[in-house]
Amino acid sequence: MAQLELLNEQGQATAKVEASDVVFGREYNEALVHQVVVAYQANARQGTRAQKDRETVKHTTKKPWRQKGTGRARAGMSSSPLWRGGGRIFPNSPDENFTHKVNKKMYRAGMAAIFSQLAREGRLAVVDSISIEAPKTKLLAAKLKALNLDHVLVIADTVDDNLALASRNLPNVLVVEPRYADPLSLVFYKKVLVTKGAIAKLQEMFA
Repeated sequence: MAQLELLNEQGQATAKVEASDVVFGREYNEALVHQVVVAYQANARQGTRAQKDRETVKHTTKKPWRQKGTGRARAGMSSSPLWRGGGRIFPNSPDENFTHKVNKKMYRAGMAAIFSQLAREGRLAVVDSISIEAPKTKLLAAKLKALNLDHVLVIADTVDDNLALASRNLPNVLVVEPRYADPLSLVFYKKVLVTKGAIAKLQEMFA
């Protein structure tokens, strides 16, 4: 079983929490993690670019000059991709598909590899629970400061309105439930804070 640090309210490691080796004690697979992160970013892309081909660009279809005798290269119409202002040969379209396919087994293995590496590097810590009394940003900021955390991804078993609203204005803090934990955020944030209840859910999801 993997041993994860359990922090008290002052940010000190007071004990160890046992977690599944399948999720938190897995060997690091750099190629797989890279593939999972790139696929996550690619699948978030939208086709927002549109270019015109020679059919849709607005140009006359008249032949610019006669075929022979001018000394210039042959030209059929000014919408040719070879001409300035002509249509693109392979234009980008709004319905362009950027998705990368990653099957469930690969995704689970990649997420487990990331969690395991975070634990080995000391970037992953556990708390009993995290909550605040009111939806105030300063309350959550003070709690995280007491834990010596400033650039952190918090994975809580349940995120109530107080926690969600209080975290919105903190630029380097993201609070999510286990089902919304993504590979890009896990790699990006310096520290990952997980509640005990979230550990059980993560093991259920990625084991």
